[in-house]
Amino acid sequence: MSANSFDARSTLQVGDESYEIFRLDKVEGSARLPYSLKVLLENLLRTEDGANITADHIRALGGWDSQAQPSQEIQFTPARVIMQDFTGVPCVVDLATMREAVKELGGDPAKINPLAPAELVIDHSVIADKFGTKDAFGQNVELEYGRNKERYQFLRWGQTAFDEFKVVPPGTGIVHQVNIEHLARTVMVRNGQAYPDTLVGTDSHTTMVNGLGVLGWGVGGIEAEAAMLGQPVSMLIPRVVGFKLTGELTPGTTATDLVLTITEMLRKHGVVGKFVEFYGEGVAATSLANRATIGNMSPEFGSTAAIFPIDDETLNYLRLTGRDAQQVALVEAYAKEQGLWLDPAAEPDFSEKLELDLSTVVPSIAGPKRPQDRIVLAEAATQFERDVLNYVSDADEAGEESFPASDAPAATNGVPSRPTTVTAPDGSTYEIDHGAVTVAAITSCTNTSNPYVMVAAALVAKKAVEKGLTRKPWVKTTLAPGSKVVTDYFDKAGLTPYLDKVGFNLVGYGCTTCIGNSGPLPEEVSKAVNDHDLAVTSVLSGNRNFEGRINPDVKMNYLASPPLVVAYALAGSMKVDITKDALGTDQDGNPVFLKDIWPSEAEVNDVVANAIGEDMFNKSYQDVFAGDAQWQALSIPTGNTFEWDPQSTYVRKPPYFEGMAMEPSPVQDIAGARVLAKLGDSVTTDHISPAGAIKADTPAGKYLTEHGVERRDFNSYGSRRGNHEVMIRGTFANIRLRNQIAPGTEGGFTRDFTQADGPVSFIYDASQNYQAAGTPLVILAGKEYGSGSSRDWAAKGTALLGVKAVIAESYERIHRSNLIGMGVLPLQFPEGQTAETLGLTGEETFAVSGVTALNDGTTPRTVKVTTDSGVEFDAVVRIDTPGEADYYRNGGIMQYVLRSLLRK
Repeated sequence: MSANSFDARSTLQVGDESYEIFRLDKVEGSARLPYSLKVLLENLLRTEDGANITADHIRALGGWDSQAQPSQEIQFTPARVIMQDFTGVPCVVDLATMREAVKELGGDPAKINPLAPAELVIDHSVIADKFGTKDAFGQNVELEYGRNKERYQFLRWGQTAFDEFKVVPPGTGIVHQVNIEHLARTVMVRNGQAYPDTLVGTDSHTTMVNGLGVLGWGVGGIEAEAAMLGQPVSMLIPRVVGFKLTGELTPGTTATDLVLTITEMLRKHGVVGKFVEFYGEGVAATSLANRATIGNMSPEFGSTAAIFPIDDETLNYLRLTGRDAQQVALVEAYAKEQGLWLDPAAEPDFSEKLELDLSTVVPSIAGPKRPQDRIVLAEAATQFERDVLNYVSDADEAGEESFPASDAPAATNGVPSRPTTVTAPDGSTYEIDHGAVTVAAITSCTNTSNPYVMVAAALVAKKAVEKGLTRKPWVKTTLAPGSKVVTDYFDKAGLTPYLDKVGFNLVGYGCTTCIGNSGPLPEEVSKAVNDHDLAVTSVLSGNRNFEGRINPDVKMNYLASPPLVVAYALAGSMKVDITKDALGTDQDGNPVFLKDIWPSEAEVNDVVANAIGEDMFNKSYQDVFAGDAQWQALSIPTGNTFEWDPQSTYVRKPPYFEGMAMEPSPVQDIAGARVLAKLGDSVTTDHISPAGAIKADTPAGKYLTEHGVERRDFNSYGSRRGNHEVMIRGTFANIRLRNQIAPGTEGGFTRDFTQADGPVSFIYDASQNYQAAGTPLVILAGKEYGSGSSRDWAAKGTALLGVKAVIAESYERIHRSNLIGMGVLPLQFPEGQTAETLGLTGEETFAVSGVTALNDGTTPRTVKVTTDSGVEFDAVVRIDTPGEADYYRNGGIMQYVLRSLLRK
């Protein structure tokens, strides 16, 4: 019950239903607040308890100074939690382990139970092994169940063992698309109260739901677990960037072009740790599908959230997707009553402002390794010619014959070239070179949730088939929508056969290529690429294109709209300027250009209007948690504690609570520490966290082999997140990681100073030696450390490798928080100083003093770092809130929550 200090409790009548609400207009200053802060204000009013959430907190938010730097901590209580299976499995593993820990400490295991609704969508497990055939989907699902049976049995057990925990089974859709199409409430109803739907999710693209007016963002699995267990999320009242939209998109431009433009603008502006909120007359002209695409890309521009207010477009989408009439009426009434309804002419109080005229957006792609590196489509071929120089050998670049004569590098007009003949299984031959598009994937909820770009892609395929075009033989083409609704409207519009003929057969309902589950390239293509060290490319309609993410054979990756993905599959190379070069020839030998097969806006709108209806959403989601016969046939254990299988290589009991006492041990300073890795700028959680395929000659591969797993059954790291033994061995093992302590290497290597002369070693093996010797470890890093997805294993793996502190120039928000959640101390170099300016090589021994001040209940602003080489500096302590300090004192967020629950 709320303390209701502001007398805000009231009643809202909608039709025959009456709801308790907490009125925002009872708080002075609330009317001028941005939409997102109004949602936070309601959250505080409703959860005010006089202790953690007080009247002073509410007044501070009502009196928000838009120009001040964030300093006021508040406790945000999300209405629900959403998870995908890669990050969700370890969440459920941890909950199951916590139940046992409670039992061992004399408590009731049933206390460990989600207190907020938690929904998990299995979308990260399907791999696009099979493609280009009508039965590719069925074959991939069969392979998925074969690989993931143990995980799926565990999740089915969780669905029965935990209250308020639901699982959307495999083959249904992608979590964020399922969220906007079905799970999101926009206005929540619970225990007679109506309040804004809010959430945290174990995936950074949780922000897709911001397009529906729902405030939420991605957190690490450890934060999500705490939220499920009723712990509020500690946060500072953020700065809010107002992004004004004016005008309308011009024909020929897509939501993808728009979002890549916005990503570039906001990355340049700098929005890390801030909310972004869209306003102005252009918002009304922005479809809900386009809003969701923009919200989805929030992590790519670095903001915590990227939200749109509620308006008629929101209501229309709720109706289209099958929400009932009472719910839609409630959303409208509540938003208008609480000042959450869009006023296109309003200018709320924002910390900073940007503006974009939608009519200035032009067709674009982004790459070759970051989503913010936008390239105007007309300049893509020439930009590739410049960028490819970073991905070929010096000999190739210079045209020197350092290769066998049959494979002599060449340069065509200054562009590196190494034409390579490939023989297909049917005996035919073709030639590939640097820039060959080897993966063309319509993938990721970012764009597959948007019917306009999906229909445009299908119409490009239709027109291409009618002209006699198809994909080039070296291109792996895949279609992986975020929900079954997509294939339903393709079928209804008669477009599926054309996609199939171009090679974009359905491979699964899941993230696939966007998260690295692209599956292997055809064997002959992979061999040619690796034997001749070709810099080949992928083009995907996803949100991430980091190095090493998409496919181990592919060096350069480009984000593009679905219709452009089809176009590049037809062209077959990034060297082709698809804005003016022919994509191929028709039946009569005439050149076919992109303009010949690009659909008009009217054609796209006509298909969308006639092929998509509410009935499709009702059909797809009517029994969404039940699953198919294969899901229902899975055998599961019973009981409120899990029966761990000691032979399992997928799900194992982690060591987080071993030896845990009711009272935490005092925090200690760090002495005699060695550097495990010295890293540069923009090291992402993809570089840190285990992801993608597991190679046989790595520590993780060796572990699986030792446990009787055949190489063909290794599966991906993501699928094995429930096994800490595999995940520790894959931490910092990304094939593109460059550890400066071990120059000349790429991947999970370091130098092991427990041995004479510090030989190069696997990071995992060195860590084991350091831990056996009782030596603590540190990581040195540059700017934007931990940017990218909210990967809790980037923090869990770091902690389990024995790392006690990270010293970086700056952090991305989620990873810094996750490090604290795992008991790792995040420190920051003094302003203007770096590992290089301080002369640090990574071979030093480190000490960190002053950390013990945390035992007094305070958080020191800085601590003293010293090395045996004589370097000293005051590192900034990046424990930013009192709540984070409590987590760190307890050794992590899970230990804090468990002790709190036992004291009740």
